[in-house]
Amino acid sequence: MTLTLTQFIKQEALATGFLFAGITRPDPPPHFSVFQDWLKEGHHASMDYLASERSLKRRADPLEILPECQSIVVLGFRYSPPAETQDNASMETSGRIAAYARGKDYHLVLPGLMDELVKKIETRLGHAFPYRYYTDTGPILERDLAQRSGLGWIGKNTCLIHPQHGSYLLLAEILLGIEPEIDPPFETDQCGTCTRCIQACPTGCILPNRTLDANR
Repeated sequence: MTLTLTQFIKQEALATGFLFAGITRPDPPPHFSVFQDWLKEGHHASMDYLASERSLKRRADPLEILPECQSIVVLGFRYSPPAETQDNASMETSGRIAAYARGKDYHLVLPGLMDELVKKIETRLGHAFPYRYYTDTGPILERDLAQRSGLGWIGKNTCLIHPQHGSYLLLAEILLGIEPEIDPPFETDQCGTCTRCIQACPTGCILPNRTLDANR
């Protein structure tokens, strides 16, 4: 059976090293107003570049980044959770390092994987097309796109939570100048009444309204 272009992209994303993939349209993100309110509250701390005119225009409309964009592939990459046997006493004397920051720098690893995936798509189609990719490096609302791609919901921990793989995930996006079949959004919120992430946060930076205060 011949795979559709969407099926092919997802298959090759897994073969390239990603955990999952979803595809959405380059429409304005539905939660952009939440981002604006977050900035107005000053919760972005010293990251003033987030409030720049260029940043706001591009986050409000992915077509400001790539005018030829017809679809966006959102990719998930799993990182290892902290070892459950880690010595708490040792952490108190040497400091804590977030699990995602251990190992190789994903800013250097994931672009190579995305470039490989784009080349596979170009080979399948038989021609090049406009594209641009990011992994936490560009003015784009990654979690909004991931939710709209059907990959999970934005949890109280402010992260994307995949229903099978949780939130130990890195996100990456490829803006494509082609239009494969689009995935439906993930509609349900599965956090329920749970507040364990808020209670466990060591700095108290996770706020009850599903945002994060970077000042903390």
